[in-house]
Amino acid sequence: MRDWIPENEEGAGAAVGAPANHSESLNRLIGEIGKVIKGKDDIIKLALVALVARGHLLIEDVPGIGKTTLANALAKSLDLSFQRIQFTSDLLPSDVIGISVFNQQTGEFEWKQGPIFANIVLADEINRATPKTQSSLLEAMAEEQVTSEGLTRNLPNPFMVVATQNPAEHHGTYPLPESQLDRFMLRLHVGYPSAAQERQIILDRAMKDPIDTIQKVLSQGDLIAAQESAASVTVDDALIDYLLKIVELTRQNPAVELGVSPRGALSLISSAKALAAIEGREYCIADDIKRLVLPCFAHRIVVSSASSKLNRRSQEANKILKQIMQSVEVPV
Repeated sequence: MRDWIPENEEGAGAAVGAPANHSESLNRLIGEIGKVIKGKDDIIKLALVALVARGHLLIEDVPGIGKTTLANALAKSLDLSFQRIQFTSDLLPSDVIGISVFNQQTGEFEWKQGPIFANIVLADEINRATPKTQSSLLEAMAEEQVTSEGLTRNLPNPFMVVATQNPAEHHGTYPLPESQLDRFMLRLHVGYPSAAQERQIILDRAMKDPIDTIQKVLSQGDLIAAQESAASVTVDDALIDYLLKIVELTRQNPAVELGVSPRGALSLISSAKALAAIEGREYCIADDIKRLVLPCFAHRIVVSSASSKLNRRSQEANKILKQIMQSVEVPV
């Protein structure tokens, strides 16, 4: 299939701050993180897509495959603040967003901010916390602010939540509600490394942790500039219509109880722009949409035949989305 290019892009010069100006540094960032996440450049790129698009990331996979390491390496290579929250059944909302503590010396209450006040926040095993605690993230993820005791406090810029959950373990867990799943821009599955990659991982950790060798590639200001640049990427009306046909078919499919929301459609457009920017383009192509449909939509649709197992639901959602994409004509 020929890559679709907007007519007004032919012969157009790159503007100041154009995506092409950030592509080289963003791809160096992927290579830097690749030092510790072996053989998963596609996963690293998609994680970076979520960050550049100002979205949040859900990593659903078994323990021990590098979910925490990925979030930590992303923060370190960008010189961003990083906090890890281990979600448990006794975790309280105040443990996440913060609480006011009485100071006996001053006779006043002082605000002690929680770990949510960081650029990248790892919500580890998010489905182990109660719905009340999980809901403490909703405002933060949607509006980049938290409200407590009648006061609203802004979160740092940039801000990203990277949440993990184990699809194979269901004892003592609380499934994420659809309203919360919808706030994650992308959901990824890291997967096991190959035998050669796993061997290299073991050798690399014989002396020290490779994450200690991660170098800063972009400053906080550079990342914000890349985010603003990605927002200016062109998306033609034909691609928007293509996306909306896919969205509409998820709502009409008899095997689907809950289709993709307008927030989901906006998330795919934003992530497609970010992907184009990372690849040095000032415009989106149809392959950007096709590449992101599964990680952007699969966790947003509710399959009527889904079993109680999370991994079965994921497989059914992926299957339905692939069938829908095959039925929609690609703009050329």
